[in-house]
Amino acid sequence: PVQKILAVGSRTGGIRILGRPGVDCYCQHESGAAVLQLQFLINEGALVTACADDTLHLWNLRQRRPAVLHSLKFNRERITFCHLPFMSKWLYVGTERGNTHIVNIESFVLSGYVIMWNKAIELATKTHPGPVVHLSDSPKDEGKLLIGFESGTIVQWDLRGKKADFRIYYDEAIHSVGWHHEGKQFMCSHSDGSLSMWNLRNTTKPFQVTFPHGKIQKDGRKESCKPILKVEYKTSRNSEPFVIFSGGLSYDKAGRRPTLTIMHGKAITVLEMDYPIVEFMALCETPYNNEVQEPYAVVVLLEKDLIVVDLTQSNFPVFENPYPMDIHESPVTCTAYFADCPPDIIPILYSIGAKHKKTGYSHKEWPVAGGTWTLGSNTYPEIIVTGILTSRHADKYGLTLQMLYKLKTSKAFEKPKPAEGRAAEMVEEDPFAVQMVSWCPHSRIFCVVGISAHIILYRFSKYEANTQIVSLEVRLQCESEDIITPSENENNPCFSESGSHSPQAHHQHPASPGGGTPEGNKDSIPCIKVKDRMVRVPPGYQAELVIQLLWLDGEPPQQITSLDINSAYGLLAFGNCNGLAVVDYLQKTILLCVSTLDLYGAADPYQRLTRSPRRNRQSTSGINWCFVSYSFVSVKGPGRKLSLPTDLKTDLESRENSFSRSRSSSVCSIDRDTKEAITTLQFGESYGRKSDAMPTPCLWVGTSLGMVLLIPLSIPADQEERMEEPVTIGPSGTVLMLKGSVLRFSFLDCMGALIQSPHEVWRDANASEDPDRPRRRKLVNFSPSSSQDNCGEGHLAVVCSEKQAKVVLMPSQSCLFVHNITESSFVLRADVVSVCGSVCLACFCANGHVMTLSLPSLRPLMDVNYLPLTDMRIARTFCFTNGGQALYLSSPTEIQRITYSQEMCDNLQEMLGELFTPIETPEAQNRGFLKGFFGGNSHNFDREELFGEASAGKASRSLAQHIPGQAGMEGMKVAASGVMGDLARARVALDERGQRLGELEDRTALMMTSAETFSKHAHELMLKCKDKKWYQL
Repeated sequence: PVQKILAVGSRTGGIRILGRPGVDCYCQHESGAAVLQLQFLINEGALVTACADDTLHLWNLRQRRPAVLHSLKFNRERITFCHLPFMSKWLYVGTERGNTHIVNIESFVLSGYVIMWNKAIELATKTHPGPVVHLSDSPKDEGKLLIGFESGTIVQWDLRGKKADFRIYYDEAIHSVGWHHEGKQFMCSHSDGSLSMWNLRNTTKPFQVTFPHGKIQKDGRKESCKPILKVEYKTSRNSEPFVIFSGGLSYDKAGRRPTLTIMHGKAITVLEMDYPIVEFMALCETPYNNEVQEPYAVVVLLEKDLIVVDLTQSNFPVFENPYPMDIHESPVTCTAYFADCPPDIIPILYSIGAKHKKTGYSHKEWPVAGGTWTLGSNTYPEIIVTGILTSRHADKYGLTLQMLYKLKTSKAFEKPKPAEGRAAEMVEEDPFAVQMVSWCPHSRIFCVVGISAHIILYRFSKYEANTQIVSLEVRLQCESEDIITPSENENNPCFSESGSHSPQAHHQHPASPGGGTPEGNKDSIPCIKVKDRMVRVPPGYQAELVIQLLWLDGEPPQQITSLDINSAYGLLAFGNCNGLAVVDYLQKTILLCVSTLDLYGAADPYQRLTRSPRRNRQSTSGINWCFVSYSFVSVKGPGRKLSLPTDLKTDLESRENSFSRSRSSSVCSIDRDTKEAITTLQFGESYGRKSDAMPTPCLWVGTSLGMVLLIPLSIPADQEERMEEPVTIGPSGTVLMLKGSVLRFSFLDCMGALIQSPHEVWRDANASEDPDRPRRRKLVNFSPSSSQDNCGEGHLAVVCSEKQAKVVLMPSQSCLFVHNITESSFVLRADVVSVCGSVCLACFCANGHVMTLSLPSLRPLMDVNYLPLTDMRIARTFCFTNGGQALYLSSPTEIQRITYSQEMCDNLQEMLGELFTPIETPEAQNRGFLKGFFGGNSHNFDREELFGEASAGKASRSLAQHIPGQAGMEGMKVAASGVMGDLARARVALDERGQRLGELEDRTALMMTSAETFSKHAHELMLKCKDKKWYQL
């Protein structure tokens, strides 16, 4: 309450400490045990955590990286509740056995003062009171400790007199207790959904029992209610007290959402939450429990979110959370990480995204405003794009993450009808779930691949518009019938018939998969229907084109496995396990739709038999292809369910098994293998043929069998011709072969510098156009020939697969360097990134290793066993970016960012925020003479005299074990200077002196024991020999 920072514990042993925006620190207990309770040493820069392994930890918050100073492990009892009074160094610890122990925070050792459960209750009581669920000192007298047991027993213990002042035996179990600030009454929450009020003058029975949500039924009985898990009783100077509690709803309605209830006078407000409530806490103006509390907000920790409710307004609005908590409504399926993006894109996204934000937030500033943070000298803008049921953009500055923009892909489609029969099984998850994203920050073109085998192309505009979404349909299905001989294949035409069966740009479909169409007649229809009317779209990303794969013969389309888009060429390419398609999104036409096998033609290195084309084949327009007709042929497989790829363990196992087999080039082994899928695509300026003298637009294609093909493109250079003349595609050729599926392409010049893909400069299509100055497309081309003057012609192509990496010199297609990355595992993600002014290849393997290879020599630079692949979520979301950074989703809602750059590690300390700032502790209010005289002698209570070793003695060593923290005394050495720093150093010196004295005492006791043993043995020897003569010895 003084430093205004908030700590949140997790079930995996993590601690997240939050302050003002930018102050966001994460710590982790080494044991990984769940954090049960957190207690700040208010305004002292320290935190006590109680974990599920019955260990207390003292964290030092006076340094940028908090560290554990001490730990205390309980051996014989389990910790259930902790309480640390304000400005006290003695921590009360309640256990499962019902005992209360006291720990010295400075030395982190147990006091000999113990409140045993059998002394707290009456001797006549025959049953155990249960675990301690509440501990608190009386606001009226600090020498009185209120102990709440789970069974319903409440005891006020006189710490000085070591006896119970009163005992309360209630029928219902107790979950929590809240004091009135005057210390004359308190409130309890119970398991039957009731709240009981108790007055200290008469503790025989509660003077008030209420069921806030319990209604009286027709028979006169109260309906049963759920337990009230926690209650807080806070007073206000100018209004009625606030009673805040969680739970207590009736059992009459199943599936009701978790609620937080705020009772203010006679008004009862119920706030429904999206997730179960883990904990809540009222924020008050004063840290003293004997003053009017004046609550101004309530912090509510949910399982996947953190919200703060404003209590100063009657409608109780929530504050807008500046931290990324629950960044998504459902698990993330893909991520993309962009560092050093254009600086103007973030303000634009933020301004557009701010208009879409929900209204109704509190207008006051975020109340958790502690700590200090600066941007630092090495800050640069970064953007993370994540895909789920909706795709979102998030911005990262330094170590802070801020939501920028949210985009719902479902708005481009009609609402699907309820599915029936097999279609219901196919679409068991949301049909709009995102599988893949591709974003060009320069042209601001964004592509989303959905689970229903669809692609949505978005363009960014600062203006709203009325538009009609263009739909293109692609038949990329295959069958295994009519295997023909090569002699029959010679009769096939060498060129396709252009234009006779060209697909139309927009279609209207009378039926959808769930619309009652018979199973056998499901043909030439998409999985979901695009809106076929004019729609008004707000500023931001606006859908322009939707590409959908169609059902054929009752079989659903296979999911898309690869995607690439190039704004300079105006082309989009995608592929799956059936084949490859190229789309001209400027002219809204399909340029190429061909099976993977037909890409090879007669140059197939595996010499597989070609298949016959389908009768209703889909022709393509504007293609100059010389050796095969465009058919949709390959092996026909069973229909795949359209479901989120949540558990792909079997896929991983099958892939590992396939890699263990020898990749023979015989026909039999290939036929037994799975279908050859298109795994990666890359547009760029390259040499389509060995004889080319100048680089031209090309499409690099990588397959699951490790094949790399190169398709040259002929694109009209003039803008008017580009919008009217077709793009021609030349014959492909196999460049090289690698082990495992191809994952990544990248291009370097002969000096080893990275060649960026050409792109178009963004222009707003909806902006008003000047008739005198018509807008033209501005293209930025990074040609290999223009990036080098004195290094000759050609460029280097970097190709990485699941097993190895190769560097190829173009246009000669000669392999310069080869490196086998792994033999026992396989690469999940590979990216060519810039680190410290140089370029390297970064790989993440399934066995958890993070590797980096130099370019172009492919020398190993780093190999670290970082993270074993325990969840396919990591494989789907792991990605590298420039600057030696990477990220992945460590849980469905948590982004874990890592760095493998020493420069970033060196600057990390500067980027972290300060959790502790020197602030004077507020003075207590003047109670007045009468209140001080009649209000008890709380200020005369000396805990040191009562709990110290001199009066209470030592605790049993077998009860708890003191464990020095790994940070040791180093944490305190970096404490803040000034009086607080001197105090911390004095405490450290006292702790060290106490430890030395303890060791000296142990040695003295050992010497005394040894002396006693020696004396005993000497006495026995004397008695044995005293009656003997000298000659008998």
